[in-house]
Amino acid sequence: MRYDLILRNGVCVLPWAEIAADVGVRDGRIAALGVPADAEAAETFDATGLHVLPGLIDAHVHLRDPGDAAIESIPTGTRAAALGGIATVFDMPNTNPSITGREQLDWKAGYAERESFTDFAFYVGATRANTAELGAYEILPGVCAVKLFAGSSTGDLMIEDDAGIEAVMRSGRRRIAFHSEDEYRLQARKPQFERGMPYDTHRIWRDEECAFLGTRRIMALARKTGRPAHILHTSTAEELEYLAGFRDVATVEVLVNHLTQVAPDCYERLEGLAVMNPPIRDRRHLEASWAAVRDGTVDVVSSDHAPHPIEAKRRPWPDCPAGLTGVQTIVPLMLDHVNNGRLSLSRLADLMAAGPARVYNMAGKGRIAAGFDADFTVVDMKRRRTITNDWIATPCGWTPFHGQEVAGWPVATIVRGRIVMRDDEVIGAPSGKLARFAW
Repeated sequence: MRYDLILRNGVCVLPWAEIAADVGVRDGRIAALGVPADAEAAETFDATGLHVLPGLIDAHVHLRDPGDAAIESIPTGTRAAALGGIATVFDMPNTNPSITGREQLDWKAGYAERESFTDFAFYVGATRANTAELGAYEILPGVCAVKLFAGSSTGDLMIEDDAGIEAVMRSGRRRIAFHSEDEYRLQARKPQFERGMPYDTHRIWRDEECAFLGTRRIMALARKTGRPAHILHTSTAEELEYLAGFRDVATVEVLVNHLTQVAPDCYERLEGLAVMNPPIRDRRHLEASWAAVRDGTVDVVSSDHAPHPIEAKRRPWPDCPAGLTGVQTIVPLMLDHVNNGRLSLSRLADLMAAGPARVYNMAGKGRIAAGFDADFTVVDMKRRRTITNDWIATPCGWTPFHGQEVAGWPVATIVRGRIVMRDDEVIGAPSGKLARFAW
């Protein structure tokens, strides 16, 4: 009856209920739900007055590594994640160089296991050159999925035509994650807009039809090939209504930004700090996103953390790069939504733990249950804090939510039984491991 760690007196958010239960951890896994009062442990965490969620997952981040450590890196990005209550991150492949071949995949797996504060997984980018190898790459250690950019990417990562997308979908069998904006429509509309126009122009250029057209094309190919597709950062009412009819081949991600920010207000207040792809849209789309959260259409909520230097974000449109910081702020923002009655704490755990685990077929993560990894996000639902730039650990040092007060705050991040963050302090050296997947 001896444990490595016992979490006592907290309210555990389980798949079947919220219950007061002490949790015993041994060898990095959950050994018991319901621990006797006289059980001993090397370490005890007093969770009185707190909620214990399964370790939350941000399944969509850009940690820019390899690239420029002055903007972000695996050590700084996972430290930010841990501070924000995230236990596992999934990193995107559009780095410099891109993660598209066996050499880069092996390098990233080894580097992440040395330098990550959280557990870690990463996407392999689909290209025309590596299409035939993707079936082998998608089952390598640490790989969560193939990522296909059907629009809005750089270098050789973009595959915009149906024939190229279909070829990728016929190489391998795991679910493919898609950036589904339609590149043809983007390029056709681009000459209509001039440099220096208002930042709100971004959502007019990358309009609803740009996203909806891309998603319709991908769904047609998913049905044709039988290959399941995960539509990333779904942002329009039209897409969400349409995707509800494709649940046999489709899963759906929505970003916290599209649940929190509204145009045109965000562009007027934040200017370039509101520019992201797909863009933040008007209230009709925000309300549709929340309706899709409530009816179960949405499987995953992520941040799409994509940092850029503040100087670059202050450039005139469209020279300001698209992308916002978010891995450190997603949990406080979502807890605030819980406190404001927009979703339950159980639904939050589903969207940010069980949902990613289900979509990507993770092994041992996603819920508090015996035998699962001892990953926990411990939160204080009564704590009120103001998000500020000086709290942000990402080197660029800014957040579009600077000055926003929230109700609910992560007070500890525990990864495989090890307390990685407690009370705004990251504890110890990097000790993250590669997440595991069943395929």
